[in-house]
Amino acid sequence: MLRQIAIVSMLATVGCVAAPRMPLPDPAQDIDQAKVKGKQKAILAGGCFWCTEAVFEAVAGVEKVVSGYSGGDLASATYEMVGSGRTKHAEAIEVTYDPAKISYGQILKIFFAVAHDPTQLNRQGPDYGPQYRSAIFYADEEQKRVATAYVAQLEQAKAFNGKIVTELAQLKAFYPAEDYHQDFVKRNPNHPYVVVNSTPKVTKLKKEFTSLLKK
Repeated sequence: MLRQIAIVSMLATVGCVAAPRMPLPDPAQDIDQAKVKGKQKAILAGGCFWCTEAVFEAVAGVEKVVSGYSGGDLASATYEMVGSGRTKHAEAIEVTYDPAKISYGQILKIFFAVAHDPTQLNRQGPDYGPQYRSAIFYADEEQKRVATAYVAQLEQAKAFNGKIVTELAQLKAFYPAEDYHQDFVKRNPNHPYVVVNSTPKVTKLKKEFTSLLKK
């Protein structure tokens, strides 16, 4: 379902902010920041990329966030193609970060605690379909190790009321979305979808992760 079609029903829906049963623990396993050189990237899918982009743009150590598509087999992607639900691509974000300032594990903690609800299968809030699934597209074995371990850690801790359904898959490619999707929340703070679904996530981030916010 394209997002425009969901606007009416969305207005009666509470924004899809992750609701852990407890404050999430720090990842027990992480990538050794001292061994990582240069800027790194994390590819994450958690429903509407407007929402996840807005969250990570506020995080210290994050240098750039690009909305786009990943996870499918097609060697291209557009909003209309992905919105059909038949491409296997998901709306995703590419987070470029400085590992000297924030770790991959910390990024995953924010992803699960604030950016989306990892217990919703093939949907987030008012948006339905596999293109809105929860997924971590790992770029290498280190990212896979940390992501796999953290999901298991959260499940063992029963951090959420439901089962975590986040897909862990090897990154094939990331395709940037159309220009009008980039920085959408910044450019459209009063858009009804943004007010209901995006703003509450950023508000929660600012409340629960004050030490990780950009100054």
